[in-house]
Amino acid sequence: MKMSSFMYFARFGLKTLFTKSEKPILGTVIVTDKCNLHCKHCSVNNITAVIRPYEKVKEEMKTLYDMGIRILFFCGGETFLWNDSGKNLRDLVIEAKQMGFMIVNVVTNGTFKIDLPEADLILLSLDGDRERHNIIRGDTYDTIMENISHATADNICFYMAINKFNKEAVADVCQLAKNTKNVRAVSFNFHTPYPDTRELKLSVDEKREICEVIKDQMKKGAPVFNLKSAFPYLIENKFPTPCKQCVVIENGKISTCGRCIDIPGLCDECGYFFVAEYTLLFSGNLKVIFEMLRTYLKYV
Repeated sequence: MKMSSFMYFARFGLKTLFTKSEKPILGTVIVTDKCNLHCKHCSVNNITAVIRPYEKVKEEMKTLYDMGIRILFFCGGETFLWNDSGKNLRDLVIEAKQMGFMIVNVVTNGTFKIDLPEADLILLSLDGDRERHNIIRGDTYDTIMENISHATADNICFYMAINKFNKEAVADVCQLAKNTKNVRAVSFNFHTPYPDTRELKLSVDEKREICEVIKDQMKKGAPVFNLKSAFPYLIENKFPTPCKQCVVIENGKISTCGRCIDIPGLCDECGYFFVAEYTLLFSGNLKVIFEMLRTYLKYV
């Protein structure tokens, strides 16, 4: 992370803490919900299967920037399916940087060629070892690993949603992140149980056991892009929701924190690690603040 960006975010954090501001800093643009996969845990793919027009995406980026957002995510569906008016995902990342966003990240399922060195992080969904991943996402594991080996930058971060199917594979993914070329880290979430995927929800005891595994992997040098100081809050779902400092924009609609906010009661079962981390950060949790400083300086 550039020192100028670090200082900007530090000032933002201090201002938020002392003034109790709810101004957002992190924004996500949903460029499409079209996806080439039909994953067992996903409730938001191919609802419309519409590729958002370039001018509309550009307008939404500008909207977020004018709100003060400086950390931008491009999400889907599958982001690498996006193209319009002769533009592709790489063009969007470059344009976001030129617009002034300080950190620009992309979320992908990894089944397409990974040529995106301009992104700060590429959050690539890997949901376990080969067997468990393929149960969830279809026969894609070998394709993904091949694409990672030929990626044009080392800016990949595994992005694993932990659920009933793959909870035993957390250590495997940690070690894979540690030992795989072009992979910088791994970031975890617990499954957030949308109404049609409630059978994948983890119990409190399961989440506690998983957090112990992650902490053990951290001790062994696994590059985990999460904060262990937030684990107790995640296990019991005792962190503030929604995160007012994060917004999502999709087809002109701005949602605080994420699209799931519209589903009654789902915030109370949130499994997104970043939501816990950010809400605890901006609530003034000192352990989270110091650990986030160390972690972001290391991996972003």
